[in-house]
Amino acid sequence: MTPSPEPSIPVRAAAGRLPDFFVVGHPKCGTSAMCQMLKRSPEIFIGLKEPGFFVPESRIGAGTGKRPRTLDAYLALYEDAAPGQLAGDATPWYLATATAAAEIAELQPSARVVAIFREPASFLRSLHAQHVQDQIETETDLLKALALEPSRREGHNIPAGCRRPHVLRYSDYLKYVEQLRRFHAVFPREQVLVLIYDDFRRDNEGTMRSVLRFLGASDAVPIEQLDANPTVRVRAPRLYELVRRVTFGEGALAQVSRSAIKAVTSRSVRGRALAVQRQLQWGDPQPVDEALMLELRRRFKVEVTALAEYLGRDLTTLWGYDQID
Repeated sequence: MTPSPEPSIPVRAAAGRLPDFFVVGHPKCGTSAMCQMLKRSPEIFIGLKEPGFFVPESRIGAGTGKRPRTLDAYLALYEDAAPGQLAGDATPWYLATATAAAEIAELQPSARVVAIFREPASFLRSLHAQHVQDQIETETDLLKALALEPSRREGHNIPAGCRRPHVLRYSDYLKYVEQLRRFHAVFPREQVLVLIYDDFRRDNEGTMRSVLRFLGASDAVPIEQLDANPTVRVRAPRLYELVRRVTFGEGALAQVSRSAIKAVTSRSVRGRALAVQRQLQWGDPQPVDEALMLELRRRFKVEVTALAEYLGRDLTTLWGYDQID
């Protein structure tokens, strides 16, 4: 992701409980499930989900909700970690953020870092579907969404509900070797654990035990396989668009609609209505479009080849790129 013009964080003067490890991404690569399983260990403390502090856009106007915008606020997230616990920050955007590696290393040079990579075509398909589900992406055609990247970098064609436009720069996520080099430039290699999503899916328990050992925690804990944050599809595009306009619209009609709904319904009623709406809107993922997947694999074969060479592992065969012209 393109770095923000914001100055780097003055971390040298940091005082407070520092994170001991970072799960840096990517999204849709099992990071949510991994963190839920890590939190079940009594030796692990993970506070706010995805604080995003080392993503510049989260520290300026685009930051929303409980995400910390100051170093003091960030360190306060780990105050409740017990002395014997390992504190962790799990933010799947750090891997694709150009400035995150250096700032993390400056804050905590002894940190352990976990990165997860997934075959590019399936990764992009899943990420795009998640953005559509979260109503931050309005272009339901993935190839068209990719074609919008140049204009979106200039601030155009940003959906009204997207408060973090940088997440729509899909191709930035796929600069795999460049991302790893940034972390290897500031951390010794033994402090960076690189995982492949296929391994995590195939041997969930074994991978989690290796992660616990890497972090310095005991792996003698029960591990239950989880599938967090599954990808879905838009079942009813017209309903989706209507809800999006009412939810995120900035015009008078949208504001009046939101106010009227709150005035005549209780929180519990709105909650039940939202559950029904989601059942109507969302369904199982669409069948894989093989033509689309082939086009994506051709586009990003060079990245797969580069990552395979960098890691010294035959990813081209594992991911089927040896069959791509």
